[in-house]
Amino acid sequence: MADDEGEYCTVCGGMVPKAGDVRQITVDGKAVGINGLDQILKTVAEMDISDPVQVKEALLMAVKAANYVPTKKVGAYGDALYGEYLHYIESRG
Repeated sequence: MADDEGEYCTVCGGMVPKAGDVRQITVDGKAVGINGLDQILKTVAEMDISDPVQVKEALLMAVKAANYVPTKKVGAYGDALYGEYLHYIESRG
């Protein structure tokens, strides 16, 4: 189903993200797509948080706002997101 606002998922009814907005990361050995990951990493980096636990919490809160994160996998998502965050920070110099 398509409409002027975008395409909607036939399963959950939510908006289907544009291809460029989704990036895959490995969580617990499986590739998962995260909608808006690049912007999330940038936003959290701008918060200037140094404590790894607080960084993971900020990343998870932002990711959960636009993505499904299974309750049983929150820790694995946090670890994977934190790894992506560290790569992002290193790439910025």
